Amino acid sequence: MQETLDARVAPPAPAIAAEKSLLRFLTCGSVDDGKSTLIGRLLYDSGLILDDQLAAAAQDSARYGTLGEETDLALLVDGLEAEREQGITIDIAYRYFATPRRAFIVADTPGHEQYTRNMATGASTADLAVVLVDVRKGVLQQTRRHSYICSLLGIRSIVLAVNKIDLVAKPDEVFRRIVADYLGFAAELNFSTVVPIPISARYGDNVVAASERTPWYKGPSLLQHLETVEAAHNEAQLPLRFPVQRVSRQNPDFRGYAGTLASGRVTVGDEVAVAASGRSSRVERIVTFDRDLHSAAAGDAVTLTLRDEIDVGRGDLLVSPRARPEVADQFSAHLLWMDEKPLLPGRSYLLKSGTRTLPAQVTTLKHKIDVNTLEHRPGRTLGVNEIGFCNLSVSSPVAFDAFADNPRTGAFILIDRFSNATSGAGMIAFGLRRAANIHRHAHLVDKAARAALTKQTPCVLWFTGLSGSGKSTIANLVEKALHGAGIHTMLLDGDNIRHGVNRDLGFTEADRVENIRRVGETAKLFTEAGLVVLSCFISPFRAEREMVREQLDPGEFVEIFVEVPLEECIRRDPKGLYAKALAGGITNFTGIDSPYEAPQAPDILVDGRSETPDMAAARIVEWVLARQGRDGGHAHRTDAAG
Repeated sequence: MQETLDARVAPPAPAIAAEKSLLRFLTCGSVDDGKSTLIGRLLYDSGLILDDQLAAAAQDSARYGTLGEETDLALLVDGLEAEREQGITIDIAYRYFATPRRAFIVADTPGHEQYTRNMATGASTADLAVVLVDVRKGVLQQTRRHSYICSLLGIRSIVLAVNKIDLVAKPDEVFRRIVADYLGFAAELNFSTVVPIPISARYGDNVVAASERTPWYKGPSLLQHLETVEAAHNEAQLPLRFPVQRVSRQNPDFRGYAGTLASGRVTVGDEVAVAASGRSSRVERIVTFDRDLHSAAAGDAVTLTLRDEIDVGRGDLLVSPRARPEVADQFSAHLLWMDEKPLLPGRSYLLKSGTRTLPAQVTTLKHKIDVNTLEHRPGRTLGVNEIGFCNLSVSSPVAFDAFADNPRTGAFILIDRFSNATSGAGMIAFGLRRAANIHRHAHLVDKAARAALTKQTPCVLWFTGLSGSGKSTIANLVEKALHGAGIHTMLLDGDNIRHGVNRDLGFTEADRVENIRRVGETAKLFTEAGLVVLSCFISPFRAEREMVREQLDPGEFVEIFVEVPLEECIRRDPKGLYAKALAGGITNFTGIDSPYEAPQAPDILVDGRSETPDMAAARIVEWVLARQGRDGGHAHRTDAAG
């Protein structure tokens, strides 16, 4: 998967890798299965640990180790203080090492469930996964989850390392039972090879060399297998994909497109096309920081100049005209959810694919995947570490390949718009064909013509605030005054909408998101009719209010926050809803057991304690009329003091 899976990325291969074949692999599995110890043992028995490193590990073992006076080899890998104190791996630890036969980059990934996102990051660049299983515990849920993520991320070679083989009686029988259990689960995961190896990471059995303590095992040691397994680095054989990261204008005569080749090769004189527009040209130069190249391949950071002046910008994808990616604004994908806050279909997230970032929504959660049985289960949301298959919609068409065909252009992440945290990692399965068959119909009478007929500027006055804040009362007064002033309006009220268009929705977070999504689309239609729309909804989440703002033209969304403290709303309780909610008769009630995210910079702020509804309505009407040019003035933001 692309490096944007997480802020951390796999470091580049060391120089030694240029002389030998390189294998990238990761260790994964459940917590405390011995992943860090295995890597420490692999490095130690290969003679790759310096004396001062070993001395430091011995010193740390006295403080953090769990093996008495014995040196804890896991401490050669677990670098974070918190990891050493807890005895678990939290972050990803990358280690380089080489034997006479091959060079390696190994990612030691965390086993704890809450750090699954870090494991996925390590798997995104790996050729092979070493899945550890504690012989005493067998195949666990986290073993299955990590294996499934490896499969999703395109890893096809697995080593099943059954660790701590020295701790059980009849180890050969236990080993065979665990192998059968794992192979039964993994049969549907599209692994090309699964090589089971019994090991003791603590004592080195079958790690570097075959162990005399397992005479019943006739296969290779772990290192022997790693040295000989085929590593498929085929990015250069895939079609050309060049994401433009920056447009370089060093001088008026130079226009170059800088980026890193995600896949394929490019040579001076090759024809390239912009995936989104289809416009093509030929490569004139391939420029690096110190010289020009005749050709470049996947992984090379270069600047391309073209013979023709065509429209190319940051986020565009230059491709081979003979092997183009799909371009669509809707697609289906597997999604690994990484956020403590659940996925809410309909909520607006930021989708980052390659060098492009744009708003996106999960429109449908088709099913969730049970990592224990691989069964498809129904669901409306995804929780942290859950995996689902979804339909997504982006704000404008993007170029992509199916992840199975090209992981570099088939991967994406979803970002929370307010915390900027990575919320989910996705692998595109296919574009939605039905989206390609739907085109916008051009009207002979457009919004400007409709608005001109009424001589007004359409907009949405979005009233938000807690239940009982008085926003509906104020909105009604505003509409009455605007109507009297000759302004054509439409009032959308939360209760009324739920009796009609949204009568099928409840009050879960997912339903609240969908409620506002539909209201936003409805409000947009009324602005297309040239009206001033008054939308009166609690609309508790900032993400949905911003989603409505973004789908309207700039300046059309006017956020009006009627601010009244929760205690005062409870005291007023005009509909008796707070009393019911506090008594447990209503669940998911905003302010009680469901959050309200207050606007941070509303266009109009109403202090519902110091202003009467009439005062607030008069001020809002004055602001709107000024914006409409009815009094020759103009206004921007205001507050209760204004």
